[in-house]
Amino acid sequence: MSYELSDSITIAASPVEVYDLVSDITRTGEWSAQCYRAEWDGAAATDPAARVPGATFTGHNRKPGREWSTVSEVVTCDPGREFAWRVTSSGTVWGYRMEPVNRRDDATVLTEFTRFTEEGEAYFAQKFGEDAAAQETDRKDTATYGITETLHNLRTLIEG
Repeated sequence: MSYELSDSITIAASPVEVYDLVSDITRTGEWSAQCYRAEWDGAAATDPAARVPGATFTGHNRKPGREWSTVSEVVTCDPGREFAWRVTSSGTVWGYRMEPVNRRDDATVLTEFTRFTEEGEAYFAQKFGEDAAAQETDRKDTATYGITETLHNLRTLIEG
């Protein structure tokens, strides 16, 4: 069950301001529907200049009845345009894209997206066995609603 999900929202802030927030993974718990805490790993933990593609961070997630942590690798750092990462265990990609509204510098269309690929299917099959399909469906449903909730939380955080 490979898929890509996304949703978008307009935020009254510049693409650079939005990027600066969403790329600060240490603040993820302020807006994420599932990830309540994240911290940089290795050199990126103490050196902001090391927070580039290839840098890793650990995200701590929860939903009713379950908590888990994942390590992710940053794959895209394009200030004001895109910030994305790949969960190393499953290959699932998550990220944010920013586009100025009508070339203005005070409004941004923010899109959150995720891609679940064949690599994720193989990971789920190994991890969950016969329950893999049900787990994939649950993950897709959680992501569908979580993306929208996260975007609304980000808008509230930015706009006040």
